Amino acid sequence: MTSTFTPVPPGSGAGAPPAPPAVVATEVAKVYGSGDAAVHALRGVSVSFAKGAFTAIMGPSGSGKSTLMHCLAGLDTVTSGRVTLGEVEITGLGDRRLTLLRRERVGFVFQAFNLVPTLTAEQNILLPLELAGKKPDRDWFDQVVEVVGLRDRLSHRPAELSGGQQQRVACARALVSRPEVIFADEPTGNLDSRSGAEVLGFLRSSVREMGRTIVMVTHDPVAASYADRVVFLRDGRIVSELARPTPDAVLDQLKALGG
Repeated sequence: MTSTFTPVPPGSGAGAPPAPPAVVATEVAKVYGSGDAAVHALRGVSVSFAKGAFTAIMGPSGSGKSTLMHCLAGLDTVTSGRVTLGEVEITGLGDRRLTLLRRERVGFVFQAFNLVPTLTAEQNILLPLELAGKKPDRDWFDQVVEVVGLRDRLSHRPAELSGGQQQRVACARALVSRPEVIFADEPTGNLDSRSGAEVLGFLRSSVREMGRTIVMVTHDPVAASYADRVVFLRDGRIVSELARPTPDAVLDQLKALGG
């Protein structure tokens, strides 16, 4: 059984042309192990994610949501099917080309902030460009810093920042290279509710004000309500989706799925 959903981009109305997809999964299956020990994490998933949209992926524990994100981002290989980022089918790339693609066209935000403790906030933000041997676009950097709201913290090291500020630095780092897609894996998992709201507000602003594309895995209905669209998985399959979600609507859907 395969489920395919058409993305609902923010602000789209009747008669509006659909936004072109940033990422597409087609009949993606992922199996760990073999024989009687085989675990089918994904079972023929087909789904697309529109450019300039904020999409959350949710489901009960073991539903395959993190596996799907890792396959979409090229962090894990698929057993069958294909994943396309823009015009590039990443499932056919070798390790070197895949590494370059992730560096140049994909941004990541994880539950752990993964900041370098000896570097300042500004240095951490610019680190991906330094590693790639590229000079920063200072106008874009200034725009990112303005949206993230850390202008007065750029000279501070991670130990001098709150958890919410550190995660916003991580978000800015993901944005600074202008990636086509940012993948966020439980980005508020280590934050209190106030700091989490700050980070989610920034992610939403990066979509609405800067035209970025975000795909976020979360278990939190409140976090999912910041997205334009929520895709729900169960047992390795997409079973439903929700446009313009509210926390209550997301919670009801999760309860129906047993999450």
